[in-house]
Amino acid sequence: MSDLQERAQALDTADALAPLRELFTLDDTVYLDGNSLGALPRHVPARVREVLTREWGELRIRSWGESGWWTAPERIGDRIAPIVGAAAGQIVVGDSTSVNVFKALVAATRLAPEGRDEILVDAHTFPTDGYIASSAARMTGHRIVPVAPADVPDALGPRTAAVLLNHVDYRSGRLHDLPGLTAAVRAAGAVAVWDLCHSAGALPVGLDEHGVDLAVGCTYKYLNGGPGSPAYLYVAERHQAAFDSPLPGWTSHADPFAMTPGYSPADGAVRGRVGTPDILSMLALEASLDVWDGVGIDAVRAKSLALTDFFLECVQAYAPEGRVTSVTPAAHRERGSQVALRCEDAEPVMAELIARGVVGDLRRPDVLRFGFTPLYVGFADAERAARVLAEVLGAPAA
Repeated sequence: MSDLQERAQALDTADALAPLRELFTLDDTVYLDGNSLGALPRHVPARVREVLTREWGELRIRSWGESGWWTAPERIGDRIAPIVGAAAGQIVVGDSTSVNVFKALVAATRLAPEGRDEILVDAHTFPTDGYIASSAARMTGHRIVPVAPADVPDALGPRTAAVLLNHVDYRSGRLHDLPGLTAAVRAAGAVAVWDLCHSAGALPVGLDEHGVDLAVGCTYKYLNGGPGSPAYLYVAERHQAAFDSPLPGWTSHADPFAMTPGYSPADGAVRGRVGTPDILSMLALEASLDVWDGVGIDAVRAKSLALTDFFLECVQAYAPEGRVTSVTPAAHRERGSQVALRCEDAEPVMAELIARGVVGDLRRPDVLRFGFTPLYVGFADAERAARVLAEVLGAPAA
């Protein structure tokens, strides 16, 4: 056993979060793709069976009231709230991330002062965010200004209405300065919209503490809600009375069952709803969130940084020189919960890793991505992944 393997064992033994791994359905595979799809919590299938057989199968329409279906979007939003640093009553669950980006960005332009006609967008954003932002700009008569997050303070001006940023870059794993950038955006009189898909559930976000205006995020990555599980929309309490959604659906009406032709928005986060909630996936998500009971996000962040530090150390020790280069920042304040390695032949390398039981993913043309979900990934996983990577790259086995 190598020194790094011994250290991994000692670190796993001392890890207070290690018992949480037993809450998930896992096998001998090293699963480092939770930044794309989180693992299945063991108890979720039983909950889904209950929803199917009793709530839908027996109670049927009665479950909208008796089983709490109607209030699920806000109830589940309140369970996500402490994970992202928000007080209750500000998050509603439903729709996809893309739909929520559209709602948030158009609403942001309507919250901004009159006469502002520019939307600043992260120049390296996840493609859908860029597509949605461009469409929103065409619809509202605004102009898109692509800008690197670090350059946002200098790009802000009297014409800036809204700024759409990713908290963590999906390619590199770089963590952007949410507190500082939010403060700069608000000082300029604009509205800050944050995409939390690659940060929520992996590190502290502090939406309320840092004065974020609007935010969106998915639930199938670090929150383990399941494939295609519904996303969420955060509307800071101070903006809720003025929040003007571009998708005013019937379930966000102040009196949805009145069926009136005129739209009157509900109070609070409810006005972020659109249509009928997707109950089956939503209740699976609600059950998945049980794994967070008693878990503090600061402890999750501490383990995340320790895991990624250790993985990078193992890669440096094992991998042939010059074959991979980390594009993930070394500084903790600039790192999310993934490690991205530039590798010339990334696609066949990742295919071979998966064949050997180490599951990550890649971003073409040359980036290997490894996501570290602290609730179920251990230090032995990190060491094994680096060792197998070195074998695939042609180094002798340790």
